[in-house]
Amino acid sequence: MTLADKFEELSKRDEKALIGFITAGYPDVNATIEIADALVRGGVDILELGLPFSDPIADGVTIQRASERSLRAGMNTDVYFNLAARIRGVEKVCLTYYNLILQRGLERFVDDCESAGISGIIVPDLPVEESEPLRAVCNGYETDLIYLIAPTTTDKRMARILGSASGFIYVVSLLGVTGARERLSEMIEPLITRIREHESRMKIHLPLAVGFGISTPEHVKAVCRYGDGAIVGSAIIRLIEEGGLKHIEDFARSLKSATR
Repeated sequence: MTLADKFEELSKRDEKALIGFITAGYPDVNATIEIADALVRGGVDILELGLPFSDPIADGVTIQRASERSLRAGMNTDVYFNLAARIRGVEKVCLTYYNLILQRGLERFVDDCESAGISGIIVPDLPVEESEPLRAVCNGYETDLIYLIAPTTTDKRMARILGSASGFIYVVSLLGVTGARERLSEMIEPLITRIREHESRMKIHLPLAVGFGISTPEHVKAVCRYGDGAIVGSAIIRLIEEGGLKHIEDFARSLKSATR
């Protein structure tokens, strides 16, 4: 199943997508698989599995700490793909930084994604203007290259991103880095309105999944009024950090219920 198929399936059930992020190898490899399984049981539709990088410019302190611990424990690209292949029963997306993809080789990286059952790649530090080589490789596979659109994205760049994207658009809800927040950003609704206006003019339609600062069922319910899904990351990592592994499934279930 492609990511587009997943969003279509959810739409037919009158649901929006719950996308959960976890850092591969945090707190360790076996625990990552247990956490992923718990998230799937709780109703996560798409699992965003982070491949840790030493300089994660888009990540807040919570995910940075998880990445550092994972890297210290020996996480690398080979271990990551072996781990990803062991997680089943859910659509998977890889979030990582371009240096790791470049070092492995574009073709090899995308081929490894497909072999591990990963349907899409998110690269926060790869601007659309420099993404054509990776996009061309992804187009040769059933792998979506997923772009980010932020409140600061200009109309010109937004049109270029929408013309290049597949799978879904990662809508960055606020300025800054990832991290759980108490209040939702007021930028979400006007940003999604802008995107939909561009799509209408371009006669295209891509699912919009909102991330950064989404941390409660109330947040999920609110963003799903405007977009097609919610991305929750730091709140899940923080729950793991606080020793709440046994609560992961219930937390996911509470988030998923807000998408219906």
